Amino acid sequence: MTKIVLAMSMFFDGVAGPESADPDGMALFTAILGWQFPLATWREQQGQPGGEDSVDSRVWASNFARFGPQVIGRRMFDYGYPNWGENPPFHAPVFVVTHRGQEPISKSGGTSYTFVTGGIEDGVEQARALAGSRDVLLAGGVSIAQQALAAGVVDEVVLHVVPMVLGSGDGSASSGFTRTDLAAPADRRRIPGGGLGCRWRRGESWAGTCLSSPALR
Repeated sequence: MTKIVLAMSMFFDGVAGPESADPDGMALFTAILGWQFPLATWREQQGQPGGEDSVDSRVWASNFARFGPQVIGRRMFDYGYPNWGENPPFHAPVFVVTHRGQEPISKSGGTSYTFVTGGIEDGVEQARALAGSRDVLLAGGVSIAQQALAAGVVDEVVLHVVPMVLGSGDGSASSGFTRTDLAAPADRRRIPGGGLGCRWRRGESWAGTCLSSPALR
């Protein structure tokens, strides 16, 4: 059965993205996602040589193989599209939830962008219809995470917590949780730089917590 998985990186104080796409904002994105860049499997997906063959690299490869279609927000698309190029790293259909519809865009390597104006639930259902035996990844940004949690469409949450308090930016991605939603962690692992990777799975209630992030308390 296809699961809908929210997976994002965030700072210790819950900030998961910049408020604007200026140079400072892009530097913030680099700080949030920087733990991925040395991984051999991440670099291979970007068409880059080398990298670290570590536990984290193998976990990244496993996660990538698990996911089929992805759902993202318009801000994430607008930030990323100029840099993703003609052969984007998704290699799967991408559904962009937006108020501004436009014609679909097809790229090399299996990536396509479909612009969904019917809201997060519509985007998730369109992605689910194409998922087959794979899971659907909700890749961000913050607004998409909040909308998906509020709509109750998320089956699993995976957060990579970067050990830094920023104090400003776009957050929190986890505000769809309430204080009583979370219990013991289903899975935790260290990530490079002292960060923490956490996973929660949804049953009758959410099973998991990440005490390292005040945003989740």
